[in-house]
Amino acid sequence: MARASHLFVVVAALAGPACALAQDASRLALRMSPELSAASSAPAAAAAPALETPVQAAARMGLGDYRIGAEDLLEIQVFGVDQLARTVRVNSFGMVSLPLIGPTPVGGMTATEAERLIARKLAENYLQDPQVSVFIKEYTNQRVTIEGAVVKPGIYPLRGQTTLLRTLAIAGGQGHLSDMNNVIVFRVAAGGQREGLTFDVEKIRRGEMEDPQIVNDDVIVVNRSGARVVLKDSLFRDVIDAINPFSPLAPR
Repeated sequence: MARASHLFVVVAALAGPACALAQDASRLALRMSPELSAASSAPAAAAAPALETPVQAAARMGLGDYRIGAEDLLEIQVFGVDQLARTVRVNSFGMVSLPLIGPTPVGGMTATEAERLIARKLAENYLQDPQVSVFIKEYTNQRVTIEGAVVKPGIYPLRGQTTLLRTLAIAGGQGHLSDMNNVIVFRVAAGGQREGLTFDVEKIRRGEMEDPQIVNDDVIVVNRSGARVVLKDSLFRDVIDAINPFSPLAPR
């Protein structure tokens, strides 16, 4: 029994310094790596949000629902019933005439609201759970402004869904000094403020970037290329110096 007591005392005496040494080493490690201590005590950082591409931003900013107006051209289809498909123009009273349900007021509605109205009217007496789609093929009260280094800058009407490339083509395409890597689309965001989105048209042409949709009141600005302007000015100066009899570069 005495031997066991002595053995316990020896083990305890050895364990005490070992535990103290371990604690000192732990404190030393924390002093040497304070960032490790902060990382272990702080909660896991939230994952960084994915960056929004210009095309995604354009889509988000263009989500304002368009209201159908007089003279707009609508394409209306009912899933599985081809006989009810129609392409109709809204009259001055905001009405369209459709098979089975007759005159239907769609003026002032969004396409989604018009789909629900037509589906409800068809479901009253004719079809069970009809699936209606309304596509606005032509707008009559929407416009886009194209400025900068294009052949024909100006204000143009929007006829149906239009992309950036198609809109630039309407303006005659790029000018001689245009920078197609730096085309800006100014658009009114949800908060009512105008924001600028920059697009690389050369990448869009090569299929490396999606061609964004253009919406009502967009302002497209095609910037001039600084390098091309400098080159043009340099060539122009060379020509002037060559024909100027007082220039030291003129032939003698």
